[in-house]
Amino acid sequence: MSDFRILVINPGSTSTKIAVFDDNKEVLKKTINHKLEELSPFDELIDQFEFRKNIVEKSLEENNIPLDSLDAIVSRGGLLKPVPSGVFEINQKMLADLKDPTICGRIHASNLGAFIAESISDELHIPCYVADPVTVDEMEDIARISGVPGIVRQSLFHALNIRAIARKTAKKLNKAFEECNLIAAHMGGGISVAAIKQGKVVDVNNALLGMGPFSPQRAGALPLGGVIDMCFSGNYTKAEIEKLFTKSSGLIGYLGTDNDIEIEKEVAKGNEKYRQILEAMAYQVSKEIGANATVLKGKVDAIFLTGGLAYDKYLTGWIKERTAFIAPIYLFPGEGEMEALAEACLRVLLGSEKAKVY
Repeated sequence: MSDFRILVINPGSTSTKIAVFDDNKEVLKKTINHKLEELSPFDELIDQFEFRKNIVEKSLEENNIPLDSLDAIVSRGGLLKPVPSGVFEINQKMLADLKDPTICGRIHASNLGAFIAESISDELHIPCYVADPVTVDEMEDIARISGVPGIVRQSLFHALNIRAIARKTAKKLNKAFEECNLIAAHMGGGISVAAIKQGKVVDVNNALLGMGPFSPQRAGALPLGGVIDMCFSGNYTKAEIEKLFTKSSGLIGYLGTDNDIEIEKEVAKGNEKYRQILEAMAYQVSKEIGANATVLKGKVDAIFLTGGLAYDKYLTGWIKERTAFIAPIYLFPGEGEMEALAEACLRVLLGSEKAKVY
């Protein structure tokens, strides 16, 4: 019999992922996809709260998971104010900020998770948390200086998966996480490359609208002259430029697809254009890894590659060719977000980590 049963909630724009863990053992994992016509009646994202909560509770019932069997709930963290890494108790201040689009300039579906978790936990009188949201910020002050007064480099990255995989890498090295210097490359729809110094991400590219490599959908760092020309061309609104740089650039911009399985097949068939663009992405990831080696002053215990693109043997192979001289490289393909959330919650329940107050 497990000591702790944990419900994990991870809302996305068109889906809600849930999982139930008995300690570290996954007993349920389910992705509930939402049709456009189901979501279209809701004017604001927050208006989907009751709809999504009811679906979560119905899914648990259908899978014979009684609500009163839960000991805690943890959700993916949304777009919050900058916070240190770790687990945070969901409170009213957090919920108020998750409703406020001025906090990060936008509202994301992941914001809904805290509302669902808090509502269910309130009824059951059990604790509820978020862990390592994308706004985790432990950057060193020198890393924030952009080169233009008034523009500050921000920490916005795949904190949850990067920190979870960093802990696994530390175990492979037989070292405490807090003693390791690591370089992480999370490669998914966006790409985050981070310098981890003794358990803290001290530098990282903004994986949405910032520096770093281009990705399947995002532009990454760009020549400023070209950006200025596009912005003042009269062909784009601010919203259209943002959409171009975050949703329609990178692989999808060059190749018309961001499906890496298709791209990998084309490279295998000898398609030169596909090979060149994919290798260019590997080249840029490698440059960012090299830059982060200088952040750590060359004292790098290991490099790890994770995210969905880490399954691509061409991409990872090219990155290894360029960066293996820095440190040993470990591959952790895929995204273990649900497992990472459950592990973070369990650390709090077991007392090995203390939850922070937002």
